[in-house]
Amino acid sequence: MTPQLADQLRDIHGLDAIPWWPLAPGWWLLAALGVLLILALVLLLRNLRRYPAGSWRRDAWRQLRTLRQRGRSLPVNQLAGELSQLLRRIAVARLGRERAAGLSGERWLQWLQDNDPAGFQWTTRGKVLLSLPYAPPDQARDGREQLLVLIDAALVWTERRGGRRRV
Repeated sequence: MTPQLADQLRDIHGLDAIPWWPLAPGWWLLAALGVLLILALVLLLRNLRRYPAGSWRRDAWRQLRTLRQRGRSLPVNQLAGELSQLLRRIAVARLGRERAAGLSGERWLQWLQDNDPAGFQWTTRGKVLLSLPYAPPDQARDGREQLLVLIDAALVWTERRGGRRRV
């Protein structure tokens, strides 16, 4: 090799190190997906802990939510009848058929009030449950809002764990 050519040669340099930060968009997307997955898992576990599969609370809560969504389109008599029927099924699930079957009228409303951990006034505000399922359709029109309030109170009741259980 001639000295002129040797002077033109340079030493081999390695590649620069790849920086770890800032992350590429794909990694940001993967990190966001991971956070969403963890959040969904936490919410699912919390929901399963609050409403175990097969429990009356989960089933009652789901049926009350469905009834609440259909509340505006159902006839008032039917809405009152379905709510009353659902509340009685909850009473049977909590007390058993023998003790819950005899509850009617004011005793029924008193039982609802005594067993509601939120302290909703079932004896005063729940009187529509006793009359609306049997009222003529023209007289039952103005009870819809009262029934929706009762459904909301029943939803709060099924969401709570424990509470007062006086029988």
